[in-house]
Amino acid sequence: MDILIVDDEKIIRDVTSQLIEDAGHYAESAANPEIAFETLKESNYDLVLLDMNLGAENGLDVLEKLQKQYPQVPVVVFTAAASVTTAVETMRRGAMDFLEKPFTHAQLSMVLARVQKHKLLAERVVELETQVAGQAPEYIFDSTSAPVQSAFGVLFRAAETPASVLILGESGTGKSVVAKAVHDRSRRLNKPFITVNCPSLSKELLESELFGHVRGAFTGAMKDHWGKVKAAEGGTLFLDEIGELPLEIQPKLLRLLQDREYERVGENVTRSGDVRIIAATNRDLSEAVANGTFREDLFYRLNVITVEMPPLRQRPGDLERFAEKYLLFFAKQCARKARSFSPEARACMLAHGWPGNLRELRNAIERAVILSQGKEIEASDLPNSVTGNQPVAMTGGAVVGDLISLEELETSHIRAVLSRTTSLHAAAEVLGIDQATLYRKRKKLGMAGDGEK
Repeated sequence: MDILIVDDEKIIRDVTSQLIEDAGHYAESAANPEIAFETLKESNYDLVLLDMNLGAENGLDVLEKLQKQYPQVPVVVFTAAASVTTAVETMRRGAMDFLEKPFTHAQLSMVLARVQKHKLLAERVVELETQVAGQAPEYIFDSTSAPVQSAFGVLFRAAETPASVLILGESGTGKSVVAKAVHDRSRRLNKPFITVNCPSLSKELLESELFGHVRGAFTGAMKDHWGKVKAAEGGTLFLDEIGELPLEIQPKLLRLLQDREYERVGENVTRSGDVRIIAATNRDLSEAVANGTFREDLFYRLNVITVEMPPLRQRPGDLERFAEKYLLFFAKQCARKARSFSPEARACMLAHGWPGNLRELRNAIERAVILSQGKEIEASDLPNSVTGNQPVAMTGGAVVGDLISLEELETSHIRAVLSRTTSLHAAAEVLGIDQATLYRKRKKLGMAGDGEK
Protein backbone atom coordinates (compact mmCIF):
# COMPACT_ATOMS: atom_id res chain seq x y z
CA MET A 1 0.00 0.00 0.00
CA ASP A 2 1.00 3.66 -0.45
CA ILE A 3 0.70 5.42 2.91
CA LEU A 4 0.88 9.12 3.80
CA ILE A 5 2.04 10.04 7.33
CA VAL A 6 0.88 13.42 8.64
CA ASP A 7 2.75 14.43 11.82
CA ASP A 8 4.54 17.61 12.94
CA GLU A 9 7.36 15.69 14.67
CA LYS A 10 10.15 14.62 12.31
CA ILE A 11 11.33 11.75 14.47
CA ILE A 12 7.82 10.24 14.48
CA ARG A 13 7.57 10.61 10.72
CA ASP A 14 10.97 8.98 10.18
CA VAL A 15 10.41 6.06 12.57
CA THR A 16 6.91 5.37 11.26
CA SER A 17 8.13 5.53 7.66
CA GLN A 18 10.81 2.95 8.43
CA LEU A 19 8.31 0.62 10.11
CA ILE A 20 5.96 0.92 7.14
CA GLU A 21 8.70 0.21 4.60
CA ASP A 22 9.95 -2.75 6.67
CA ALA A 23 6.40 -4.13 6.40
CA GLY A 24 6.65 -3.97 2.61
CA HIS A 25 4.68 -0.77 1.96
CA TYR A 26 5.59 2.65 0.59
CA ALA A 27 5.59 5.66 2.93
CA GLU A 28 5.48 9.40 2.24
CA SER A 29 5.33 12.03 4.99
CA ALA A 30 3.97 15.54 5.49
CA ALA A 31 4.85 17.90 8.34
CA ASN A 32 1.55 19.77 8.30
CA PRO A 33 -1.96 19.55 6.78
CA GLU A 34 -1.15 21.97 3.95
CA ILE A 35 1.63 19.74 2.65
CA ALA A 36 -0.58 16.69 3.16
CA PHE A 37 -3.41 18.05 1.01
CA GLU A 38 -0.96 19.09 -1.73
CA THR A 39 0.55 15.60 -1.67
CA LEU A 40 -2.89 13.99 -1.93
CA LYS A 41 -3.62 16.14 -4.99
CA GLU A 42 -0.53 14.85 -6.78
CA SER A 43 -0.76 11.12 -5.97
CA ASN A 44 -3.19 8.43 -4.87
CA TYR A 45 -2.75 6.89 -1.42
CA ASP A 46 -4.29 3.83 0.17
CA LEU A 47 -4.10 5.17 3.73
CA VAL A 48 -3.44 8.35 5.71
CA LEU A 49 -1.86 8.09 9.18
CA LEU A 50 -2.93 11.30 10.89
CA ASP A 51 -1.60 12.74 14.16
CA MET A 52 -4.25 14.19 16.48
CA ASN A 53 -2.14 17.19 17.54
CA LEU A 54 -0.65 19.15 14.64
CA GLY A 55 0.64 22.30 16.34
CA ALA A 56 -2.04 24.94 16.15
CA GLU A 57 -4.40 22.68 14.20
CA ASN A 58 -6.71 20.05 15.64
CA GLY A 59 -6.35 16.66 14.00
CA LEU A 60 -10.10 16.08 14.23
CA ASP A 61 -10.73 19.15 12.06
CA VAL A 62 -8.18 17.88 9.54
CA LEU A 63 -9.91 14.47 9.64
CA GLU A 64 -13.23 16.08 8.68
CA LYS A 65 -11.59 17.89 5.75
CA LEU A 66 -9.99 14.66 4.59
CA GLN A 67 -13.35 12.88 4.75
CA LYS A 68 -14.97 15.58 2.60
CA GLN A 69 -12.24 15.90 -0.04
CA TYR A 70 -10.98 12.29 -0.15
CA PRO A 71 -13.78 10.08 1.20
CA GLN A 72 -12.32 7.00 -0.52
CA VAL A 73 -9.03 7.21 1.45
CA PRO A 74 -9.15 5.53 4.89
CA VAL A 75 -7.63 7.44 7.83
CA VAL A 76 -6.00 6.02 10.96
CA VAL A 77 -5.51 8.52 13.79
CA PHE A 78 -2.68 8.31 16.31
CA THR A 79 -1.90 10.44 19.37
CA ALA A 80 0.01 10.44 22.64
CA ALA A 81 -3.00 11.90 24.48
CA ALA A 82 -5.14 8.82 24.16
CA SER A 83 -8.42 8.24 25.94
CA VAL A 84 -11.61 6.29 25.38
CA THR A 85 -13.47 9.54 24.66
CA THR A 86 -10.91 10.59 22.06
CA ALA A 87 -10.93 7.20 20.36
CA VAL A 88 -14.73 7.18 20.17
CA GLU A 89 -14.80 10.71 18.75
CA THR A 90 -12.24 9.93 16.02
CA MET A 91 -14.22 6.86 14.95
CA ARG A 92 -17.46 8.86 15.00
CA ARG A 93 -15.92 11.40 12.63
CA GLY A 94 -14.91 8.72 10.15
CA ALA A 95 -11.49 7.35 11.15
CA MET A 96 -11.04 3.68 10.32
CA ASP A 97 -8.84 2.96 13.36
CA PHE A 98 -6.99 4.52 16.28
CA LEU A 99 -3.39 4.08 17.52
CA GLU A 100 -1.94 5.23 20.82
CA LYS A 101 1.62 6.62 20.85
CA PRO A 102 4.10 5.13 21.36
CA PHE A 103 2.96 2.15 19.33
CA THR A 104 4.90 -1.02 18.70
CA HIS A 105 5.80 -2.59 15.38
CA ALA A 106 3.25 -5.34 16.08
CA GLN A 107 0.46 -2.85 16.82
CA LEU A 108 1.14 -0.93 13.60
CA SER A 109 1.31 -4.16 11.62
CA MET A 110 -2.10 -5.23 12.94
CA VAL A 111 -3.65 -1.92 11.90
CA LEU A 112 -2.07 -2.07 8.44
CA ALA A 113 -3.31 -5.64 8.00
CA ARG A 114 -6.87 -4.57 8.83
CA VAL A 115 -6.68 -1.67 6.38
CA GLN A 116 -5.29 -3.91 3.64
CA LYS A 117 -8.03 -6.48 4.21
CA HIS A 118 -10.64 -3.71 3.98
CA LYS A 119 -9.02 -2.49 0.74
CA LEU A 120 -9.12 -5.95 -0.83
CA LEU A 121 -12.76 -6.44 0.18
CA ALA A 122 -13.70 -3.04 -1.29
CA GLU A 123 -11.97 -3.92 -4.57
CA ARG A 124 -13.77 -7.26 -4.66
CA VAL A 125 -17.13 -5.56 -4.12
CA VAL A 126 -16.45 -3.17 -7.01
CA GLU A 127 -15.43 -6.11 -9.21
CA LEU A 128 -18.61 -8.04 -8.39
CA GLU A 129 -20.83 -4.98 -8.86
CA THR A 130 -19.28 -4.42 -12.29
CA GLN A 131 -19.94 -8.02 -13.27
CA VAL A 132 -23.54 -7.92 -12.05
CA ALA A 133 -24.19 -4.54 -13.65
CA GLY A 134 -23.42 -5.38 -17.21
CA GLN A 135 -20.76 -7.89 -18.10
CA ALA A 136 -21.93 -11.02 -19.82
CA PRO A 137 -21.01 -14.16 -17.90
CA GLU A 138 -18.33 -16.47 -19.22
CA TYR A 139 -19.70 -19.78 -20.49
CA ILE A 140 -16.38 -21.39 -21.35
CA PHE A 141 -16.74 -23.99 -18.59
CA ASP A 142 -20.00 -25.20 -20.17
CA SER A 143 -18.03 -26.55 -23.11
CA THR A 144 -18.74 -30.12 -24.24
CA SER A 145 -15.74 -30.20 -26.57
CA ALA A 146 -13.46 -33.14 -25.76
CA PRO A 147 -10.21 -31.15 -26.30
CA VAL A 148 -11.45 -28.36 -24.03
CA GLN A 149 -12.54 -30.79 -21.33
CA SER A 150 -9.16 -32.51 -21.59
CA ALA A 151 -7.39 -29.14 -21.15
CA PHE A 152 -9.52 -28.36 -18.08
CA GLY A 153 -8.69 -31.76 -16.63
CA VAL A 154 -4.94 -31.14 -16.91
CA LEU A 155 -5.17 -27.60 -15.56
CA PHE A 156 -7.37 -28.39 -12.59
CA ARG A 157 -5.22 -31.36 -11.58
CA ALA A 158 -2.20 -29.07 -11.61
CA ALA A 159 -3.99 -26.20 -9.84
CA GLU A 160 -3.09 -27.25 -6.29
CA THR A 161 0.61 -27.64 -7.14
CA PRO A 162 3.15 -24.77 -7.37
CA ALA A 163 3.96 -25.66 -10.99
CA SER A 164 4.10 -22.93 -13.62
CA VAL A 165 1.32 -23.11 -16.20
CA LEU A 166 1.41 -22.11 -19.86
CA ILE A 167 -1.89 -21.64 -21.70
CA LEU A 168 -1.74 -21.49 -25.49
CA GLY A 169 -4.47 -20.42 -27.88
CA GLU A 170 -5.75 -17.73 -30.18
CA SER A 171 -6.93 -14.39 -28.88
CA GLY A 172 -10.39 -14.58 -27.36
CA THR A 173 -10.39 -18.29 -26.51
CA GLY A 174 -10.73 -17.59 -22.79
CA LYS A 175 -7.11 -17.96 -21.62
CA SER A 176 -7.40 -15.28 -18.91
CA VAL A 177 -10.67 -16.76 -17.60
CA VAL A 178 -9.06 -20.19 -17.39
CA ALA A 179 -6.00 -18.75 -15.63
CA LYS A 180 -8.23 -17.21 -12.96
CA ALA A 181 -10.03 -20.55 -12.57
CA VAL A 182 -6.69 -22.27 -11.92
CA HIS A 183 -5.90 -19.68 -9.24
CA ASP A 184 -9.34 -20.15 -7.67
CA ARG A 185 -8.71 -23.88 -7.37
CA SER A 186 -5.22 -23.49 -5.90
CA ARG A 187 -3.96 -23.18 -2.34
CA ARG A 188 -3.37 -19.50 -3.12
CA LEU A 189 -7.10 -18.85 -3.52
CA ASN A 190 -7.23 -16.23 -0.75
CA LYS A 191 -4.19 -14.37 -2.06
CA PRO A 192 -4.07 -11.87 -4.96
CA PHE A 193 -4.49 -12.76 -8.63
CA ILE A 194 -2.56 -10.08 -10.51
CA THR A 195 -2.52 -9.67 -14.31
CA VAL A 196 0.24 -8.11 -16.39
CA ASN A 197 -0.53 -7.51 -20.07
CA CYS A 198 2.92 -7.83 -21.63
CA PRO A 199 2.31 -6.03 -24.98
CA SER A 200 0.63 -3.01 -23.37
CA LEU A 201 3.76 -1.12 -22.22
CA SER A 202 7.22 -0.18 -23.46
CA LYS A 203 10.20 -2.25 -22.32
CA GLU A 204 11.17 0.28 -19.64
CA LEU A 205 7.65 0.73 -18.25
CA LEU A 206 6.92 -3.00 -18.37
CA GLU A 207 10.00 -3.76 -16.26
CA SER A 208 8.86 -1.19 -13.70
CA GLU A 209 5.29 -2.53 -13.85
CA LEU A 210 6.56 -6.03 -13.12
CA PHE A 211 9.33 -5.52 -10.60
CA GLY A 212 8.77 -1.96 -9.33
CA HIS A 213 11.22 0.95 -9.15
CA VAL A 214 12.73 3.39 -6.67
CA ARG A 215 12.33 7.14 -6.75
CA GLY A 216 14.55 8.75 -9.39
CA ALA A 217 15.20 5.49 -11.27
CA PHE A 218 14.07 7.18 -14.49
CA THR A 219 12.35 10.34 -15.65
CA GLY A 220 8.92 10.55 -14.04
CA ALA A 221 9.73 8.18 -11.17
CA MET A 222 8.57 10.60 -8.48
CA LYS A 223 8.19 7.98 -5.75
CA ASP A 224 8.94 4.34 -5.01
CA HIS A 225 6.74 1.79 -6.74
CA TRP A 226 6.50 -1.87 -5.71
CA GLY A 227 5.29 -3.46 -8.94
CA LYS A 228 3.04 -6.40 -9.74
CA VAL A 229 5.38 -9.07 -8.33
CA LYS A 230 5.05 -7.50 -4.88
CA ALA A 231 1.31 -6.99 -5.37
CA ALA A 232 0.92 -10.71 -6.14
CA GLU A 233 2.91 -11.82 -3.08
CA GLY A 234 1.65 -15.21 -1.92
CA GLY A 235 -0.73 -15.40 -4.89
CA THR A 236 -0.66 -15.75 -8.66
CA LEU A 237 1.00 -13.55 -11.29
CA PHE A 238 -0.70 -13.97 -14.66
CA LEU A 239 1.46 -12.88 -17.61
CA ASP A 240 -0.89 -12.39 -20.55
CA GLU A 241 0.64 -12.65 -24.03
CA ILE A 242 4.06 -13.56 -22.64
CA GLY A 243 5.24 -14.18 -26.19
CA GLU A 244 5.51 -10.38 -26.50
CA LEU A 245 7.80 -10.06 -23.45
CA PRO A 246 10.91 -8.07 -24.49
CA LEU A 247 14.08 -10.13 -24.67
CA GLU A 248 15.84 -7.79 -22.21
CA ILE A 249 13.32 -8.55 -19.43
CA GLN A 250 13.25 -12.32 -19.95
CA PRO A 251 16.40 -13.05 -17.82
CA LYS A 252 14.82 -11.22 -14.87
CA LEU A 253 11.64 -13.25 -15.17
CA LEU A 254 13.73 -16.42 -15.41
CA ARG A 255 15.49 -15.43 -12.17
CA LEU A 256 12.12 -14.94 -10.47
CA LEU A 257 10.99 -18.39 -11.65
CA GLN A 258 14.19 -20.19 -10.70
CA ASP A 259 15.40 -18.41 -7.58
CA ARG A 260 12.28 -16.52 -6.44
CA GLU A 261 14.38 -13.33 -6.44
CA TYR A 262 14.12 -9.95 -8.15
CA GLU A 263 15.29 -6.36 -7.89
CA ARG A 264 13.39 -3.15 -8.42
CA VAL A 265 14.55 -0.82 -11.21
CA GLY A 266 17.26 1.51 -9.88
CA GLU A 267 17.88 -0.57 -6.75
CA ASN A 268 20.54 -3.13 -5.85
CA VAL A 269 18.58 -4.77 -3.03
CA THR A 270 17.66 -8.37 -3.80
CA ARG A 271 14.10 -9.22 -2.74
CA SER A 272 12.25 -12.52 -2.58
CA GLY A 273 9.01 -13.08 -4.46
CA ASP A 274 6.57 -15.83 -3.51
CA VAL A 275 4.35 -15.94 -6.60
CA ARG A 276 2.96 -18.68 -8.82
CA ILE A 277 3.39 -17.89 -12.53
CA ILE A 278 0.65 -18.58 -15.06
CA ALA A 279 1.41 -17.39 -18.58
CA ALA A 280 -0.61 -17.25 -21.79
CA THR A 281 0.20 -16.53 -25.40
CA ASN A 282 -1.23 -16.79 -28.91
CA ARG A 283 2.27 -17.14 -30.36
CA ASP A 284 4.21 -20.29 -31.16
CA LEU A 285 6.93 -20.08 -28.48
CA SER A 286 8.90 -22.95 -30.01
CA GLU A 287 9.18 -20.93 -33.21
CA ALA A 288 10.07 -17.80 -31.18
CA VAL A 289 12.88 -19.78 -29.49
CA ALA A 290 14.15 -20.91 -32.89
CA ASN A 291 14.05 -17.30 -34.13
CA GLY A 292 15.95 -16.04 -31.09
CA THR A 293 13.15 -13.80 -29.81
CA PHE A 294 12.37 -15.96 -26.77
CA ARG A 295 14.87 -17.53 -24.40
CA GLU A 296 15.01 -21.32 -24.54
CA ASP A 297 15.67 -21.67 -20.80
CA LEU A 298 12.71 -19.44 -19.94
CA PHE A 299 10.50 -21.44 -22.31
CA TYR A 300 11.39 -24.69 -20.53
CA ARG A 301 10.75 -23.13 -17.11
CA LEU A 302 7.30 -22.02 -18.22
CA ASN A 303 6.54 -25.21 -20.13
CA VAL A 304 5.91 -27.40 -17.07
CA ILE A 305 2.14 -27.71 -17.51
CA THR A 306 1.00 -26.67 -20.98
CA VAL A 307 -2.47 -26.81 -22.53
CA GLU A 308 -3.99 -25.36 -25.67
CA MET A 309 -7.45 -23.81 -25.90
CA PRO A 310 -8.97 -24.80 -29.28
CA PRO A 311 -10.46 -22.00 -31.41
CA LEU A 312 -14.23 -21.66 -31.55
CA ARG A 313 -14.41 -22.60 -35.25
CA GLN A 314 -13.32 -26.12 -34.31
CA ARG A 315 -16.15 -26.42 -31.76
CA PRO A 316 -19.45 -25.84 -33.61
CA GLY A 317 -21.38 -27.48 -30.76
CA ASP A 318 -19.94 -24.96 -28.29
CA LEU A 319 -20.53 -22.16 -30.78
CA GLU A 320 -24.27 -22.78 -30.91
CA ARG A 321 -24.56 -23.42 -27.18
CA PHE A 322 -22.68 -20.25 -26.22
CA ALA A 323 -24.55 -18.16 -28.81
CA GLU A 324 -27.88 -19.22 -27.32
CA LYS A 325 -26.72 -18.44 -23.78
CA TYR A 326 -25.47 -15.00 -24.80
CA LEU A 327 -28.74 -14.40 -26.65
CA LEU A 328 -30.83 -15.06 -23.54
CA PHE A 329 -28.51 -12.98 -21.35
CA PHE A 330 -28.47 -9.90 -23.57
CA ALA A 331 -32.18 -10.18 -24.43
CA LYS A 332 -32.99 -9.93 -20.74
CA GLN A 333 -30.48 -7.15 -20.17
CA CYS A 334 -31.69 -5.09 -23.16
CA ALA A 335 -35.40 -5.93 -22.75
CA ARG A 336 -35.67 -7.51 -26.22
CA LYS A 337 -38.07 -10.26 -27.35
CA ALA A 338 -35.54 -12.33 -29.29
CA ARG A 339 -35.18 -15.86 -27.93
CA SER A 340 -33.83 -17.81 -30.91
CA PHE A 341 -31.94 -17.54 -34.20
CA SER A 342 -33.45 -17.77 -37.65
CA PRO A 343 -32.12 -20.62 -39.83
CA GLU A 344 -30.28 -18.06 -41.98
CA ALA A 345 -28.63 -16.42 -38.94
CA ARG A 346 -27.62 -19.80 -37.53
CA ALA A 347 -26.15 -20.83 -40.90
CA CYS A 348 -24.12 -17.61 -41.08
CA MET A 349 -22.75 -18.18 -37.60
CA LEU A 350 -21.75 -21.76 -38.39
CA ALA A 351 -20.05 -20.70 -41.63
CA HIS A 352 -18.10 -17.83 -40.05
CA GLY A 353 -14.50 -18.50 -38.96
CA TRP A 354 -14.73 -16.45 -35.69
CA PRO A 355 -11.10 -15.22 -35.62
CA GLY A 356 -11.92 -13.34 -32.42
CA ASN A 357 -13.39 -16.50 -30.85
CA LEU A 358 -15.51 -16.10 -27.69
CA ARG A 359 -14.88 -12.37 -27.45
CA GLU A 360 -16.07 -11.82 -31.03
CA LEU A 361 -19.09 -14.09 -30.51
CA ARG A 362 -20.18 -12.24 -27.37
CA ASN A 363 -19.91 -8.85 -29.09
CA ALA A 364 -21.71 -10.10 -32.21
CA ILE A 365 -24.63 -11.51 -30.21
CA GLU A 366 -24.93 -8.38 -28.09
CA ARG A 367 -25.11 -6.25 -31.25
CA ALA A 368 -27.64 -8.59 -32.85
CA VAL A 369 -29.89 -8.49 -29.79
CA ILE A 370 -29.81 -4.69 -29.66
CA LEU A 371 -30.78 -4.45 -33.36
CA SER A 372 -33.37 -7.24 -33.28
CA GLN A 373 -37.05 -6.38 -33.69
CA GLY A 374 -38.81 -9.73 -33.33
CA LYS A 375 -38.57 -13.02 -31.52
CA GLU A 376 -35.76 -14.27 -33.74
CA ILE A 377 -32.29 -12.96 -34.51
CA GLU A 378 -32.11 -12.50 -38.27
CA ALA A 379 -28.96 -12.70 -40.38
CA SER A 380 -29.30 -8.95 -41.01
CA ASP A 381 -28.94 -8.33 -37.27
CA LEU A 382 -25.49 -9.91 -37.23
CA PRO A 383 -22.33 -7.88 -37.99
CA ASN A 384 -21.15 -7.69 -41.61
CA SER A 385 -17.99 -9.50 -40.53
CA VAL A 386 -20.17 -12.53 -39.74
CA THR A 387 -22.50 -12.42 -42.73
CA GLY A 388 -19.90 -10.97 -45.07
CA ASN A 389 -22.70 -9.31 -47.05
CA GLN A 390 -22.03 -12.14 -49.48
CA PRO A 391 -23.48 -15.65 -49.85
CA VAL A 392 -21.07 -18.18 -48.34
CA ALA A 393 -20.29 -21.05 -50.71
CA MET A 394 -19.94 -24.53 -49.22
CA THR A 395 -18.63 -27.78 -50.64
CA GLY A 396 -21.41 -29.64 -52.39
CA GLY A 397 -22.99 -26.66 -54.14
CA ALA A 398 -25.12 -25.24 -51.32
CA VAL A 399 -24.74 -21.57 -50.45
CA VAL A 400 -25.52 -20.04 -47.08
CA GLY A 401 -28.46 -17.71 -47.65
CA ASP A 402 -29.87 -19.67 -50.59
CA LEU A 403 -33.51 -20.64 -50.41
CA ILE A 404 -32.74 -24.25 -49.54
CA SER A 405 -33.84 -26.56 -46.77
CA LEU A 406 -31.83 -27.09 -43.58
CA GLU A 407 -31.38 -30.72 -44.61
CA GLU A 408 -29.65 -29.63 -47.84
CA LEU A 409 -27.51 -27.18 -45.90
CA GLU A 410 -26.61 -29.84 -43.32
CA THR A 411 -25.71 -32.31 -46.06
CA SER A 412 -23.42 -29.78 -47.71
CA HIS A 413 -21.78 -28.85 -44.41
CA ILE A 414 -21.12 -32.46 -43.43
CA ARG A 415 -19.59 -33.14 -46.84
CA ALA A 416 -17.33 -30.09 -46.37
CA VAL A 417 -16.15 -31.21 -42.94
CA LEU A 418 -15.55 -34.80 -44.07
CA SER A 419 -13.47 -33.57 -47.00
CA ARG A 420 -11.23 -31.50 -44.71
CA THR A 421 -10.65 -33.96 -41.87
CA THR A 422 -8.47 -37.05 -41.69
CA SER A 423 -10.86 -39.39 -39.88
CA LEU A 424 -14.50 -39.95 -39.04
CA HIS A 425 -13.63 -39.31 -35.40
CA ALA A 426 -12.03 -35.94 -36.26
CA ALA A 427 -15.06 -34.94 -38.36
CA ALA A 428 -17.39 -35.80 -35.47
CA GLU A 429 -15.29 -33.64 -33.12
CA VAL A 430 -15.55 -30.64 -35.47
CA LEU A 431 -19.30 -31.14 -35.92
CA GLY A 432 -19.83 -31.46 -32.17
CA ILE A 433 -21.51 -34.87 -32.37
CA ASP A 434 -20.40 -38.38 -31.53
CA GLN A 435 -19.07 -40.75 -34.17
CA ALA A 436 -22.14 -42.99 -34.14
CA THR A 437 -24.45 -40.01 -34.77
CA LEU A 438 -22.29 -38.91 -37.69
CA TYR A 439 -22.41 -42.42 -39.13
CA ARG A 440 -26.24 -42.44 -38.95
CA LYS A 441 -26.49 -38.97 -40.50
CA ARG A 442 -24.25 -39.99 -43.39
CA LYS A 443 -26.41 -43.03 -44.01
CA LYS A 444 -29.65 -41.03 -43.76
CA LEU A 445 -28.34 -38.32 -46.08
CA GLY A 446 -27.10 -40.79 -48.66
CA MET A 447 -23.39 -40.32 -47.92
CA ALA A 448 -22.65 -43.78 -46.54
CA GLY A 449 -19.79 -44.23 -48.95
CA ASP A 450 -18.38 -40.74 -48.68
CA GLY A 451 -15.29 -39.86 -46.74
CA GLU A 452 -14.46 -43.35 -45.48
CA LYS A 453 -11.38 -42.74 -43.42
